[in-house]
Amino acid sequence: MTVQDLPKIELHLHLEGAAPPAFIRGLAKEKKIDISGIFDEKGAYKYKDFWDFLKVYEAATTVLQSPQDFYRLTRAVLEECVANQVIYAETFLAPDFCGGGDLIAWKDYLAAIEQAATEMRDETGIILKGIPTCVRHFGPDQAKKTAICASETASSFITGFGMGGDEAFGRQGDFTYAFDMAREAKLQLTSHAGEWGGPESVRDAIRDLGVTRIGHGVRAIEDDALIQEILEKDVVLEVCPGSNVALKVYKNLSDHPIAKLRERGVKVTVSTDDPPFFHTTMRKEFDDLSQTFDWDAQDFKALNQTALDAAFCDAATRAELKQKLELPDA
Repeated sequence: MTVQDLPKIELHLHLEGAAPPAFIRGLAKEKKIDISGIFDEKGAYKYKDFWDFLKVYEAATTVLQSPQDFYRLTRAVLEECVANQVIYAETFLAPDFCGGGDLIAWKDYLAAIEQAATEMRDETGIILKGIPTCVRHFGPDQAKKTAICASETASSFITGFGMGGDEAFGRQGDFTYAFDMAREAKLQLTSHAGEWGGPESVRDAIRDLGVTRIGHGVRAIEDDALIQEILEKDVVLEVCPGSNVALKVYKNLSDHPIAKLRERGVKVTVSTDDPPFFHTTMRKEFDDLSQTFDWDAQDFKALNQTALDAAFCDAATRAELKQKLELPDA
């Protein structure tokens, strides 16, 4: 068995960002919406840099207009996950794109997403959990609405709360109210930091928001004191190597700090972030890391174990996944 074929856990996956381009084009055609400008001549998503990527991402979501659209999207994304031997995934869900942050509308969208997840689990065995996520550049007041949506629908499916979006907007601490609300609802916490915001944004997320996981977090490698704090507080990084290279945070994978972070003892996991935007899959991530850093099946088993321990799921789910992750030697 090659490392590509190993079962995988993915903790950092945006539902809308995982939408296959063909799926989005099909919906646009059905709804007679012209978003042709966001695709290149080969039909892939097209953007110039991270901030243009955010605009293209939000343009793509404009065709997702109903709970039924999100039901279809969830099935399409999970089919891709299954094709890449992903057995468990956590997906970021944006109530802003599911009814504009309105709680009643959110519940309808969520029911459709959860229905698709339940059907796919029955059909394929894949397990999905949802992490409602505020969009940082939409501001703290809108984040409070997202936190209400998350808190009011906390369940065995909605298990966490997070923040994505433009790290250059404001500070992590501006969103303390939303994260405190989610914490009171017993949701587990993560936030994007240390991608564009530098190491200080990771420190702020840990100290100001009390998160146990960091989305990306790779720029922490630039600050030895921060590395020590991450180790002491047992914070896990949701690393997305292909995304970081595609968005030019690093020139190439050999320059990426994931191996150095592991060597320092930092707990890292591997995910795709927004896979079709970055021309990646979980199979490709595993293969590229194996080729670049000479990692073998035991390395990936260790990465999966870290992801399993950090997953926002219940004990029964963790036990079920542990059995499936008993990997043979390569």
